[in-house]
Amino acid sequence: MAAIFLRSLVFNALFYVVFLFWSLVAVPTFLLPRAAMLRVASWWARSNILLMRVICSIKVEFRGVEKIPNGPLIVASKHQSMWETISLLRFFEAPFFVVKRELKFIPIFGLFIIKTDMVAIDRSKGGRALLAVLRRAEEEVRHGRQFVIFPEGTRTAPGAPPAYKAGVGMAYVDCGVPCLPVALNSGLFWPRRTFLRYPGTLVVEFLDPIPPGLKREEFLPRLQSSIEDATNRLVAAGQAEQAQLLGRVPGEVASSG
Repeated sequence: MAAIFLRSLVFNALFYVVFLFWSLVAVPTFLLPRAAMLRVASWWARSNILLMRVICSIKVEFRGVEKIPNGPLIVASKHQSMWETISLLRFFEAPFFVVKRELKFIPIFGLFIIKTDMVAIDRSKGGRALLAVLRRAEEEVRHGRQFVIFPEGTRTAPGAPPAYKAGVGMAYVDCGVPCLPVALNSGLFWPRRTFLRYPGTLVVEFLDPIPPGLKREEFLPRLQSSIEDATNRLVAAGQAEQAQLLGRVPGEVASSG
């Protein structure tokens, strides 16, 4: 554990140094089209993957990339870590997230949120905020963008019971475009609520797209089954690998995050 602690400490220090570097690189893109800043964000994501491999012995695999449709799309991803909010952007031409309104006021990062036209939500407004977000998302998708959404609304630890929200079903019905499910096991390696980074193979798997036209009550179970079955498979494989690397019982690392 001492080695993991030291590697994690070095990684986190360099993570913020690299973030500052790419933030400075991105400054000229405020005068350019949105795609220029998204390109810099993609470079930042790639540099973090390099740091993860070199410092923390975390390999990253992306599977099923060939399944990603072109054009407007809903991307419904499992959410276990901050990592995927950084790394999924690179696979889409004009992606957008729903973010907390408060993030717009963070120096530098808030300007990125504004420049890339992310959709900000004021959670204090409850149901009205959700309806406003759905209207905005529908408008952006109709302009050809890709709506990246986390169906559970927050990060969940590997193995935690799923809790899918109605919002993703509403967005699917309103937008009328394919939905791309995404499974992953990032929480084993970049857990929530800790700075520790554990070695192993982090896998993101793009699954078979769900075509438009289903009713919400048909769509939600199909989406959840697709994501959860694949995620459970990836988590089990990741835990088995970590058990060999760390000499622990499978699942112990995940529960410690």
